[in-house]
Amino acid sequence: MKKIPIGTKSFSRLVEGNYYFVDKTLMIKEFLDRVTDVTLITRPRRFGKTINMSMMAEFFDITKDSKEIFKGTKIMETPYAAEINQYPTIFIFFADAKRDKETVVSTIRTQIQNQWDKYDFVFGNLKGFKKTNYERLYEVLADNNKNNLKGIDDDAISFLMARMEDYYGKEVMVFIDEYDTPFVEAHTGGFYDEVRGGLAGLLHNSLKTPTSLKYAMFTGIQRVAKENIFSDLNNLDVYTVIDNDYSEYFGFSIE
Repeated sequence: MKKIPIGTKSFSRLVEGNYYFVDKTLMIKEFLDRVTDVTLITRPRRFGKTINMSMMAEFFDITKDSKEIFKGTKIMETPYAAEINQYPTIFIFFADAKRDKETVVSTIRTQIQNQWDKYDFVFGNLKGFKKTNYERLYEVLADNNKNNLKGIDDDAISFLMARMEDYYGKEVMVFIDEYDTPFVEAHTGGFYDEVRGGLAGLLHNSLKTPTSLKYAMFTGIQRVAKENIFSDLNNLDVYTVIDNDYSEYFGFSIE
C-alpha cells in the first residue's frame, strides 16, 4: 500500500518513497512552451510550491540522472522528454530564512554556499580577473561570522552562473523557492532595511545575466506579490492565484 505524503518537499523522495502523488509534470512543458526568461508564481502557503520547484530542478539538473524518477510520468510522453538533465541548474529555497536577522542571513549564505560546493569543479583553471573575483567571493562566502550580505549581494549567484555556462557551454536554469520569505521575516522582525538591499541585489543580478540565464522561476506568497524588487526587469512574467496560467499545477487537483 502506498503512503500519504505529509510534509514531503522533495520530488525524488515523493516518487522513490512509494507515496501517492498527482502527476503535475506537464508544468515542465508549459514552462518550456512559454519561453519566458523569468517567471514569478505567487501562491498562498501549502499550495505545493516547493514540491513543484523540486520537480523542475530534478528534471533539468545536468548533474543528475532522473530518468527512473520520471519514468511513466506525463512529461516523458512529450517531445520535451529529451530535455531531461540537459541544463546546469541552480535550486535555492529560502523557506527556512525565518526568525531573527542572524538566522535569515545565515540561511541565505548557506543556500549560496551549497550551490558553490555542488559546482566547485567549474572554478578550476580560472585565470586573471576571474580568479581574483572567485577568491574575493569565496572569502566573503566562507566568513560565516558576518551578519550581513555585503560582498555577496552583487554577483555571488551570477558569477557562479557564468562559470557554469563556461564549463558546460549551456545556459543555466535557476529555481528559487519562497524567495520572499526573508523579506517577510525581515519586515515582521524590524530589520527589513538591513536585509532588503543585499537580498534584492543578489536576486536581481542573477536575473540580469542574459548570456548565462536560460530560464528562471521564482515562487512566493500572495502577500508581497507587488514587491518592487523586480520592478525594473523587462523579462518578468507574474502569475497569481487569479490567473489561469499554471493554475492546474498548484493546490488541489481532481484526477
